[in-house]
Amino acid sequence: MSSYKYIFALLMFPLVIMGCKVGKSYQKSEIDLPETLSELQDNDSLTIADVQWYELFNDDNLTEVIELALENNQDLKIAATRLRHAMANRKIANADMLPGVDLYTELSRENERGSIGDDKIAYASLSWEVDLWGNIRWGKEAAMAKYLSTVEAQRAIRMALIANVAETYFDLIAAQKKLAIIKQTADAREEAVELARARFEGGLTSETALQQAQVEYASTMTLLPEVEEEIAITQNTLSVLVGQMPRRFDLGTDLYEYEIPEELPVGVPSDVMQRRPDIRGAEQQLIAANAKVGVALTDRFPSLSLTADYGLSSESFSSFLSNPYSFFEANLLGPIFNWGANKARQRQAEANLEAAALEYEKVVIGAFSEVNGSIVGFHKSREIKEQNITLQESARTYLELAELQYINGVISYIDVLDAQRKYFDAELSLNDAYLQQVKSYIDLYKALGGGWE
Repeated sequence: MSSYKYIFALLMFPLVIMGCKVGKSYQKSEIDLPETLSELQDNDSLTIADVQWYELFNDDNLTEVIELALENNQDLKIAATRLRHAMANRKIANADMLPGVDLYTELSRENERGSIGDDKIAYASLSWEVDLWGNIRWGKEAAMAKYLSTVEAQRAIRMALIANVAETYFDLIAAQKKLAIIKQTADAREEAVELARARFEGGLTSETALQQAQVEYASTMTLLPEVEEEIAITQNTLSVLVGQMPRRFDLGTDLYEYEIPEELPVGVPSDVMQRRPDIRGAEQQLIAANAKVGVALTDRFPSLSLTADYGLSSESFSSFLSNPYSFFEANLLGPIFNWGANKARQRQAEANLEAAALEYEKVVIGAFSEVNGSIVGFHKSREIKEQNITLQESARTYLELAELQYINGVISYIDVLDAQRKYFDAELSLNDAYLQQVKSYIDLYKALGGGWE
């Protein structure tokens, strides 16, 4: 019975001393946050980032395309495999904290000078490396931080994917609108050619006006192949994002009919720290680097491993169960002289920790710069859109007056052509302005770390 007490004491001793963990625990970096996210925006307890992505536009077609991308996109699938890999590493690190048990059996037969003997052995071996200084716990902390950084990396890929799908979807709508504008302009200029021909044949104008009209019509027609190619390329891009072969997509409403709020609550600076996956992931990388310093430091201390065997051995089956044996061993291994390699590894880990801290600071600064730029871009895109609406309306009025004056012989056809060009350019600019406003809405939502979950 005394031997069992010895075993129990031997096993409990490491548990008592495992409370020791050498090294400096991670402390959250202190970064001075701006008082507000932008001079154009006041702090608000609410934020548009609380809204789920499928509620932003209420477009069933867009929702269907995004869900298709979330299901099939290869980059997202690759991120999922990396997450499973990190999860397995985390489980391995957790398993290192616990004893390992192996079962060994052997049956051998020996024939010597006519006699046959059987040896039978069966034993279980328990091995355990005692975490005296926290080496294994530091490794476990590093593995957990790596896992969490992988989770944030997957979340970042998911956010980027949804934003890219949405922006490409609206690029396609804008390209289709651009094609419609060009076709409508081409039809109008074809009518202008017929009108110019009739006036020329009636002796009302010279042939120059007819040739000018034909040049404008031909010039407009040359734009059609370019935009049709743009549409095909955009469809292919969207197909790649949804993980499918090139296909056509059902599109939603006209860009002009999407309702974009004039003002958006963006929350407070701390919201960005809590939501953005790049910031959260960079912090986990910093935690992992700190833990690896702990690993490198504790590698310089002795390690203790315990081994316990319990088994049965006999030369005959009849006495096999009546011959138990046991074995206990404790090994203390400590580095004595390795030419400074372990100390160099610690310095290497400390340098990596310093780099990770600087990288974290860089990510935070970059994130707030992106948020600030997105807020400015959102507000300015609305101003640009309003200015283009005014420009398009003025250009249309100018064209109507020019056509009327030309028919009445007040101005030459060159003035009509000038008015047509200005109206055509204004329509295309207005289409681009609506597209940029929608994209700025998406960019701001993404920059704030919006609810992409």
